[in-house]
Amino acid sequence: MSDKVETHCDLQVYRKAFEAAMRLFVFSKGFPKEETYSLVDQMRRSSRSVCANLAEAWRKRRYEAAFISKLSDSESETAETQVWIEFAVRCGYLDRDTAAALFREYDEITRMLVAMRNRPKAWLLSKK
Repeated sequence: MSDKVETHCDLQVYRKAFEAAMRLFVFSKGFPKEETYSLVDQMRRSSRSVCANLAEAWRKRRYEAAFISKLSDSESETAETQVWIEFAVRCGYLDRDTAAALFREYDEITRMLVAMRNRPKAWLLSKK
């Protein structure tokens, strides 16, 4: 794949967030059934929202404030996902090593989102 970014799917941060969300999905399949409508749903929703908000940000590149706002929403969802990972560990559903690796992935995703947010003009569509 070339380094040219044409869609949100081409963004390295999107690919990382998508893969992390898929890993969480797989891990959460092993959580107890009583967590299906609480921890599992919340964890899956927030991890997927990182990607969804990135896609929305990408489509809002005509407007700096809207672009930054959606990146900020995506960043917030990474933090929420980390909270659910921490709960999964404390409840005994996810081992510490797996959780630590996931937590680090979300730290890296957050850093990438912050870098985009801090340099929005590099990503905005030029006005014609």
